Amino acid sequence: MTDTTDGHLTGPRVLALAGKVLRPMDAVERARPALRALQRSTRCTVHLAVLFGDELVYVDKIEADKPYRMASRLGTSLPAHGTAIGKAVLASFSPTELDAYLSRTGLPGRTPHTITSTPRLKAQLTRVRRSRFALDDEENEVGVRCVGAAVRDHAGAVIGGLSASSLALEHSLPELIALGPRVLRAADEVSAALGWP
Repeated sequence: MTDTTDGHLTGPRVLALAGKVLRPMDAVERARPALRALQRSTRCTVHLAVLFGDELVYVDKIEADKPYRMASRLGTSLPAHGTAIGKAVLASFSPTELDAYLSRTGLPGRTPHTITSTPRLKAQLTRVRRSRFALDDEENEVGVRCVGAAVRDHAGAVIGGLSASSLALEHSLPELIALGPRVLRAADEVSAALGWP
């Protein structure tokens, strides 16, 4: 699988995956204007991911204009509970769906900060439902914080989400929370581009 230097997806496997989950095939391209605008307004690296089975898969990435690059790669799959996008998606699940998901996947820890307690995760998802955006405070990768929101398809089903990510030393948690409304607006714009009114 290959990708261009700006993170634009070109890999055949990722394109096929994106087409399978986000119909029609040009959905990732239709999401791009909102992703670019979010990257410019936040100066963060922006990701678009879709839920594929029980994991999230990155299908697009726009790097921040910084001297470093995020380690995330297109096509990488991640457990949902440790990412901002994933928590935004999990917050859309019914209690039965969430319990079934947790019984299948458990809550494996990726860093010392990953939430591995079901009651703690459920409490956080309750807050996500109120604010409509979620946070990852070094839970997926040490030294990286993210804020994410869910994306819906034309039928209103949550199929993934987008996030703005930065190094923890660049954005404190309160600063990241302040970016939440911008991320949420971008997610709503992507949902509209996919046909959700």
